[in-house]
Amino acid sequence: MTENRQQREWVERLLGPDGEELSCEQCFELLDAYVELEMQGAEAEARIPGMAAHLSGCPACREDHESLRELLQASE
Repeated sequence: MTENRQQREWVERLLGPDGEELSCEQCFELLDAYVELEMQGAEAEARIPGMAAHLSGCPACREDHESLRELLQASE
């Protein structure tokens, strides 16, 4: 990763998303439905606004999201 790109990512994390964002608690409650929508090819962000912004800025919730996707993909 270039130094310029890394600095840009740090600034984006500090400033947070431009639009709506969910809390960790809301993310936890809605994550199953969000991943199911993703796996179905539906527009998950349109149905659960703010989830993508939260996942991009929260490493813990992003890890849960990735783990759940991997689990569901493995069970297909």
